[in-house]
Amino acid sequence: MRWPRRVLFALALCVACLPASGVAQAPASLQAALASIDARVSADFARDRVGGMSVGVVSGSTLVWSKHYGYAEAETKRVATNETDYRIGSITKQFTALALLQLVEQGKMRVSDPIEKYVPEIKAVQGAPAGSSPITILQVGTMMSGLAREPSCQNHSVGPLSSWQKKVLDCLPQTRYQFEPGTQYLYSNIGYATLGLAVERAGTQPYIAQVADRIFTPLGMTRSSFEPSAAVRRDLAHGYVRPDGGGPASRTQPDAELDGRGYRVPNGAIFSTITDLAKFVAWELGTSPVTLLKKETQSANYDVVYSAASGGNNPMASGYGLGFQLVRRGDVVMLGHGGSTAGYHAAALFHRKSGFGVIVLRNCDSCVVDAQPVAVAVLAELAGVSK
Repeated sequence: MRWPRRVLFALALCVACLPASGVAQAPASLQAALASIDARVSADFARDRVGGMSVGVVSGSTLVWSKHYGYAEAETKRVATNETDYRIGSITKQFTALALLQLVEQGKMRVSDPIEKYVPEIKAVQGAPAGSSPITILQVGTMMSGLAREPSCQNHSVGPLSSWQKKVLDCLPQTRYQFEPGTQYLYSNIGYATLGLAVERAGTQPYIAQVADRIFTPLGMTRSSFEPSAAVRRDLAHGYVRPDGGGPASRTQPDAELDGRGYRVPNGAIFSTITDLAKFVAWELGTSPVTLLKKETQSANYDVVYSAASGGNNPMASGYGLGFQLVRRGDVVMLGHGGSTAGYHAAALFHRKSGFGVIVLRNCDSCVVDAQPVAVAVLAELAGVSK
């Protein structure tokens, strides 16, 4: 986003756009920052106005501000709310990694285990470098497995939720190694799908049930789901795909994928809302009363990334840990994850030092305004407010 350098709206406007959660009594510096953020996002969204976008700000354990732009359903001009479900794409990987860490704490898995201990079918992957060791759970979870991003099997992203495990196993023989395990970062969706299958087998409970029972339910994430239930469909942000060459946006592909995403379940199938993700972000900030992991396990996980890269003049601008992305803007280091799938882009980032988190949900693919850059810019500004 191209952000102006001055506050564009008066402070009074900010108070008008705040939710009824008492944030109008927040420090003036925070109110001014939120007014500035609202003005900037509004201006940028006006550049394309395709679909809609929902933005939420978490401070401590509370969703303190939210705003919705455009439409959850353009055809009926239905506006999103904090309870509107969006697909969140690869933010799902954070839940898969958390389910893994829960099993590690229970002694049912070790991150040093070879993944073939749980999914021996991974031996069918093609092109294993001569003499290389079997890939470990940790390497898969940190994108250091060397596995290709996607398998080459046909229709790998089509199929009902009930058969995702079979789809993974069918696609593994048509997956290749791109690098020797442990030597280079390579984002792998098929790797995370296989990790989800390992979690299912080690936990002796379906992967989806593990996430629902051990993460969604304790946090009270009542609108989050892997499938478009009747409740999800009643207030769903329909996805729109904008053609690269221009022309009207279409919801054909996103609507078709409501029936199933093939193997893409542990790596990108969750539907969620601003309200629900705010509860998850509060847990990531360490301010939620809910215990999903030991505090020391959670903090130790956030202390380590296994790959990093510079961006322009920004040294070590990004990295990947066990189930989370690291983004650095100046001296602000934020963690979380982005996500994208047909018709949707999403981002949920947090900054533990300042106590802020940001959620951005977007129901448009290939649009001018994207979720991840908005979330990064908003969180960088909010982190500055706390200094």
